[in-house]
Amino acid sequence: MKIVIAPDSFKESLSALEVANAIEQGFKHVFPKAEYCKVPMADGGEGTVQAMVDATDGKIVTCRVTGPLGEPVEAFYGILGQPDTNSRRTAVIEMAAASGLHLVPTTQRNPLLTTSFGVGELIADALNNGIKHIILGLGGSATNDAGAGMIQALGAKLTDINGHNIALGGAALATLHNVDLELLHPNINECTIDVACDVDNPLCGPRGASAIFGPQKGASSDMVEQLDQALAHFANVINRQDSPHIKLSCEHQAGAGAAGGMGFGVMALLAATLKPGVDIVTETVQLAKHCQDADLVITGEGRLDGQTVFGKTPMGVLNVAKRYNVPVIGIAGCLGDDAGAIVQQGMTAIFPIIPSLQPLEQVLAEAQTNLTHTAQSIAAVWSLSLKRI
Repeated sequence: MKIVIAPDSFKESLSALEVANAIEQGFKHVFPKAEYCKVPMADGGEGTVQAMVDATDGKIVTCRVTGPLGEPVEAFYGILGQPDTNSRRTAVIEMAAASGLHLVPTTQRNPLLTTSFGVGELIADALNNGIKHIILGLGGSATNDAGAGMIQALGAKLTDINGHNIALGGAALATLHNVDLELLHPNINECTIDVACDVDNPLCGPRGASAIFGPQKGASSDMVEQLDQALAHFANVINRQDSPHIKLSCEHQAGAGAAGGMGFGVMALLAATLKPGVDIVTETVQLAKHCQDADLVITGEGRLDGQTVFGKTPMGVLNVAKRYNVPVIGIAGCLGDDAGAIVQQGMTAIFPIIPSLQPLEQVLAEAQTNLTHTAQSIAAVWSLSLKRI
């Protein structure tokens, strides 16, 4: 019997690999001789680097970069332990590691000033390490600069009408007059960039980066209007550039408004491709290869609810397993509203691990034990079905 264990992390409690280990431990009490294939998963958000490094026996690289407020921060990215399908070395970068909202104290959150410069520094370090394929996870950013800081860190010159470099931050985009990519990192043209993005917002307007995501980053209504106008100006300047390296008219594309407009920046200036995060992860860790001869697949995340079917890890795993008619069981820290939606999509069953009402601190502390016990119970029930065949 082959059992594939492909969960996401349980946020604030267990990494994806720790979840997989706990599930394996529970199942081994019932099926000690089964073949277990552990594939830590993620959907492009927080924890993606660690999950993909664990899944491929890769490594974490730490870097001191420019944080969202312009002060140095300790950031990281991952280098995968196996080449991609084109035999290229792959790095996985979470934007939030360098420019995340968690790096900015609540009282200092101001997207007029915050920068994505550190993300560009992470990309540059990966390029210096010979990386030819980058997976960039968007989300959790403190910025609203459309990736301008990122492209500056990679060597681009963004100048005002007087030829001076514009300042960092979202507000400074309003002063942009010219974009020069001639001094861009020399290795960037040899690198393919795939961007994990699960929102479809355009760059500007009522559904744009500033209006939808700006307030959570500290923007007032007046700041939202100022930022939206600055992003529109940035896009206009980009679109009038005469450069073969720039992709025009990206501001209306789905995902352009992701991560404070970073979606626009990477598409227009780095020729990046935006894809659903879980699709990138399942393809990179070759989940289909592991599932094609499996007897059972187990997945899960901290919370299963009605949103799970919209691009979360368990849904991505289910979609892969369904290609090979392999049953899938979901395990979660808890079940939220409309959790049954994923069962309607074809998952065999879903199980919460919390045995009783408990304080949150206790729930998080006992997650590994509860997960193992739940997995053992599931395995016991599964064994009964096998005996009846």
